[in-house]
Amino acid sequence: MSDASPAPELGGRERRALRRLAHDLRPVVQVGGAGLSDGLIAAVDAALHDHELVKLEIARERRERAELADAVAERTRSALAGMVGKIAILYRPAPDPTKRRIDLSAERTR
Repeated sequence: MSDASPAPELGGRERRALRRLAHDLRPVVQVGGAGLSDGLIAAVDAALHDHELVKLEIARERRERAELADAVAERTRSALAGMVGKIAILYRPAPDPTKRRIDLSAERTR
């Protein structure tokens, strides 16, 4: 995990904006029977580094999904923007502001 910054704090408008942006994305990582392995966390961390906003498919029972999504977000220092069924949407801005692809400043000022 290359980024040492804390997880971003998101308000309701920011979460909605991120869910809107994630609508057409496909899940990049799937949490299956192996659970939260170091390899899975590394894959999510790399995807967040490359894309800032990723979808994660959690193929587990309903009651486990939110716990697993929270655990992945915590271990990757990302924010959980939302859950839709088996899909978790994670966001972590690039550490260098000049390399950020997603600008949430307009959502913060509304």
